[in-house]
Amino acid sequence: MRVKICNAGDYQRVAGSILPTPLYEYLASGTDDEQTLSENESAFKAWYLRPRVMRPVGSISTVTTLFGQRLSMPVFVSPAGVHALCDEVHGECAAARACGKVGTIFGLSQHATRSIEQVAEATQGNANLWYQSYILKDREMTLRLARRAAKAGYRGIFLTVDSVRFGFREADARNNFSSLPEPHRLVNYDDEVSQAQHPKKAWVAPEASVDKSKIYSGQEEAWDQNTEQLFEQNPSWEDVRWLKREVCRDLPLIVKGIMTAEDAIEAKKAGADGVMVSNHGGRGLDSALPTIDVLPEIVAAVGDQFPVLLDSGIRRGTDVLKALALGATAVGIGKPLFFALSVGGEDAVLNLLQMFQRETEAAMAICGCKSVSDVTRQLVTRHPSGSGRVGKYERSKL
Repeated sequence: MRVKICNAGDYQRVAGSILPTPLYEYLASGTDDEQTLSENESAFKAWYLRPRVMRPVGSISTVTTLFGQRLSMPVFVSPAGVHALCDEVHGECAAARACGKVGTIFGLSQHATRSIEQVAEATQGNANLWYQSYILKDREMTLRLARRAAKAGYRGIFLTVDSVRFGFREADARNNFSSLPEPHRLVNYDDEVSQAQHPKKAWVAPEASVDKSKIYSGQEEAWDQNTEQLFEQNPSWEDVRWLKREVCRDLPLIVKGIMTAEDAIEAKKAGADGVMVSNHGGRGLDSALPTIDVLPEIVAAVGDQFPVLLDSGIRRGTDVLKALALGATAVGIGKPLFFALSVGGEDAVLNLLQMFQRETEAAMAICGCKSVSDVTRQLVTRHPSGSGRVGKYERSKL
């Protein structure tokens, strides 16, 4: 029976019915007890909207700007890897084109299955592309990848700083999802290898002693753990200064993975142009707070003139509105993107983004907000009963 898609949750339900169990649970699961995964969503329900009435809202605009870049709405696609698991033909190119059609940012993961240049070529200058970088043990490769993005016309860099280790995803171990299924590859690394004129499957970076063939070895119980050996595990805030100095003099640099006021201040001091509140969608440290609950302290720490983005848990236009009211400049979506991509490729991603825009616009109108600038802290509150959480925590059901 054909399912009528009305919201982001519908895409997840349909994806769950058509994808192989190991793949669906790879996309849907979190780490350990999945407390953070579950609470990322439920925490939004513990914030309530305070609608204002009798205000002129006949013409609503969801347009916002970020570093002078016009976005049709304060919702974008967060960088997340391996899109070809959900769209084998087009991979990341499908979602990037959908973002271009809507007029919002597409974040390309360093762990993409289509290269920096392929995505730029596929969008033909009609998309606002940003590149996501990790600090690798191979520092020169870190720079080369980011410079490739700058050369290809990407308009900003997300630096992910919460992944010196990946959280253990029990669903992957139980399903024996221990390697990236063939023929998929993390092609940005392969391109780097080929540029260095070394064999793809046996190249070792001398300066970093990293065997990139291990990415595909399947020797770890959960496949993401196979890539951990690439990452610098002794980073410092000097690395942010280094990347800003070497690559991002003319590009905005957003430090992604900030969960405390203290680290937001450090990122700002290190030269970041903004921060992104993120707990990796509940796929990093379990028992970390939901992002919506740490957002207020981070905004207070860096000030309202310093861009603060947020992802992890956004499922509705009302979630978008709550995050904006608590000080976010814009919000990113991750898991919903993968489910839409699995169900209907580029067209479904486009529909997903349009649904977020419609829901956000409707919520703004009902709350008396004509533009994004009208969304203020007075729009949200906790429940008068003082309850900080809705219902009893239960392990999320895949």
